[in-house]
Amino acid sequence: MDERSAVAAAAALDDLPWAITKMRAGERIVLNQALFAAYRAASSPHSIRALKSDLEAFDLWCRKHERITLPASPETVADYLDHRAGQGAKPASLGRYKASVAKIHQLLDLKDPTQTLLVKLRLAAIRRTMGTAQKQARPLRFKGPVRDVVRDPPRGLNVRALLESCPDDLPGLRDHALLSTAYDTGLRASELVAVCVEHIVEAIDPDARLLQIPRSKGDQEGEGATAFLSPRSVRAILTWQEASGIASGPVFRRVNVRRFKARPAVRVYPAGGGAGRDLSYMRRPVLKPARPAFVEYDVGEGALHPGSIGPIYRAIIQRAFKSGFFGDLTAEDLAQLLEGVSAHSTRVGLNQDLFTSGEDLAGIMDALRWKSPRMPLAYNRNLAAEQGAAGRLLTKLE
Repeated sequence: MDERSAVAAAAALDDLPWAITKMRAGERIVLNQALFAAYRAASSPHSIRALKSDLEAFDLWCRKHERITLPASPETVADYLDHRAGQGAKPASLGRYKASVAKIHQLLDLKDPTQTLLVKLRLAAIRRTMGTAQKQARPLRFKGPVRDVVRDPPRGLNVRALLESCPDDLPGLRDHALLSTAYDTGLRASELVAVCVEHIVEAIDPDARLLQIPRSKGDQEGEGATAFLSPRSVRAILTWQEASGIASGPVFRRVNVRRFKARPAVRVYPAGGGAGRDLSYMRRPVLKPARPAFVEYDVGEGALHPGSIGPIYRAIIQRAFKSGFFGDLTAEDLAQLLEGVSAHSTRVGLNQDLFTSGEDLAGIMDALRWKSPRMPLAYNRNLAAEQGAAGRLLTKLE
């Protein structure tokens, strides 16, 4: 964990005990400071913030319905999950809420109500009714929805067109390097913004590079991993670094843009003079020359926020569409596609391109640093149906 992350984690957890003391308790709650300190050291800032947010929401519901938050009864937890499901919460989110309630009871050495059969059955009933399929991010594939990513021409929404559409100004160079790196590596948003100049090292191919990933969502203990950066991404990163002056630290940073309007030439009378002085200069106006419109850029010191990656992708797509890079898409097509685009889209896109290029599950899991085959299989479910035995046969039949 770097220094900034450690400070954020400490601030979030230091606030957590205070928030717990404000919850509706049915008995005297004792905080084990050593246990909370151990939890802080073992958890990411994101996990701590999520726990605090979940507990505040649970406590608010308990207060409104005159329930005891700590320790919660199995009936209270089950009713709360039913309530959140009725609000539209997905099964994956319900699982997180249940885990947060369990975690705080464990940290306070209270009996965990989520382990009772009542809570498990009520959650199973919700999942049976709603289904457990998660909404998948719209994939950003290199050539779009094609069968052969190497030979087929690009079509639809595709990364290659997005890269070509990026302008040569500072924001455009940043976006080009960001998108190219994201596709090559399949990094999650939090991992992408954490990329530093020092993480990019030489590869056997002199035109390529390797990217060291010190920590990721699936690697909280910092075992580390390595991803490949293509010559395309290397050129983009070096161009962005040269233009922005970034020599160390975070690679992908905010670019502040200040635009100045054009100004015509004007005649002005200079201020000055005084009692007893020659005021004839007042009759001699000075010509202030015209100034063309111009733009100033200011590159920030810190990394982009993970929440900015999705909006950046959508802005790149909209700009490319307006510039005519997607001739086979209508405005209605674009609006529908944009709804599904997120920071995860490049990860899904690379996953699918690896699948269509013939890579096996083990290779895909290694390239994208998956610990379990569940997610890569889910991302490739539709492609597997289309390119599987039935798909290959049925496309040949009339």
